[in-house]
Amino acid sequence: MKLKLLLCSCCALLFCSPSSNAQSEREVRMWLTTPDRTALVAPQAAALHFSPEAGQLPMLAVDDAQHFQSIDGFGFALTGGSAQLLMRMGAAQRAALLKELFTIGDSGMGVSYLRVSIGSSDMNERVYSYDDLPPGETDVEMAKFNLGPDRTNVIPVLKEILAIRPVIKILGSPWSAPAWMKTNNDVKAGELRPEYYGAFAKYFVKYIEAMHAEGIAIDTITVENEPLNPKNTPSMVVFAKEEGAFIANALGPAFEKAGIRTKILLYDHNPDVLSYALSILADPSASKYVDGTAFHLYGGDASLLTQVHDAYPQKNLYLTEQSVTEPRSGPLGIAEAVRRVMIGATRNWCRNVLLWNLAADPQNGPHTNNGGCTDCSGAITLDGNTVSKNVAYYALEHFSQFVPPGSVRVSSSEMEQLASVAFFTPQHKMVLVVSNTANFAKPFVVKYHDKFFQTTLPSESVGTYVW
Repeated sequence: MKLKLLLCSCCALLFCSPSSNAQSEREVRMWLTTPDRTALVAPQAAALHFSPEAGQLPMLAVDDAQHFQSIDGFGFALTGGSAQLLMRMGAAQRAALLKELFTIGDSGMGVSYLRVSIGSSDMNERVYSYDDLPPGETDVEMAKFNLGPDRTNVIPVLKEILAIRPVIKILGSPWSAPAWMKTNNDVKAGELRPEYYGAFAKYFVKYIEAMHAEGIAIDTITVENEPLNPKNTPSMVVFAKEEGAFIANALGPAFEKAGIRTKILLYDHNPDVLSYALSILADPSASKYVDGTAFHLYGGDASLLTQVHDAYPQKNLYLTEQSVTEPRSGPLGIAEAVRRVMIGATRNWCRNVLLWNLAADPQNGPHTNNGGCTDCSGAITLDGNTVSKNVAYYALEHFSQFVPPGSVRVSSSEMEQLASVAFFTPQHKMVLVVSNTANFAKPFVVKYHDKFFQTTLPSESVGTYVW
């Protein structure tokens, strides 16, 4: 074995990379998803084999001498609504589903990262925070803080998940501060009053400590979900200048004082307003507390994220939300979803990809009224104990089952209508994911360590190759 030192932006990882001589003896396994659903992350019976001859096909080169970011994981938002639907299942059926989702290896999907809402999101049956008060009352010391409704659904589900995968990473995001902290005293829209910056920072501290007491470690938080979107219920507008001031003067010092090591991410919205993140990262008083920037992809292309990385390469990037949906009938839209979201995010420095959201019922609920997402289907549809898998499930599985935390992205060239991304795993395997967005089959050859294997991806299909 030949040793290669792979350095990411924030850590040094020592990996053993297979030599070219050993490589010629290795088989390549392929997992395929097609739009007609005849193959759904299906292992292909025939192995592919490396050859010293390139042949005449177009070439996709994988180069593990060029390395980029480490991967923290792939997963979903475990919304309050998702947890509620899971808790309504029979215990045996829920246990079987969670085992399938979170088990590592061939029998499981390998989900390794979750996002939860701090308080309710718009995909909850009703709105709540952990410090709701009658009109006119305040609680700046958080004396009345209580995890409340999360004890019924979210926390029990998380404990069952942690029993299966104890080291799963969890990110928490608030959709709003408690209404009494806001300029409009409402759960929807409004802004955080400056005089309550300290109280809101203490709210985060209380949350992390309360979850820790339940045996649940919050690895990372974002300051506010979609801070430029006042349309959700709940929601809160936080402009860049205010978020920077909150981090610098309240949240960062509060975490420091409490000895909290949970990572802080800024923004948590779309890359069509890059100035939001760049302005905070440019402020040393705020950026010293910030691990990196969280993005969604509802506005702007994933390629824009590289501009933030290039400006601040020591700060990390994360894709914390993106809804991937499809019509109830018709072809499975797997190729474009994988190209735009999964490959787009990871090729542009994201350490994780979290899709929105894990589960919804057949009516895309539960959700809040007057601002809840009415067309947000889940990766799975839960109708009692009946489970249906949707495009987001398969899009994520092409990564989560094969690319564990600690993997490092390496270079892969792209070809016309063939988007790709490659990883080197801690188990010393290469993983290449390719999406064919063309409406016809695309044959090509993959080059690795001066060896080659030939393959063909059917039209609008996705393949994961492992060797």
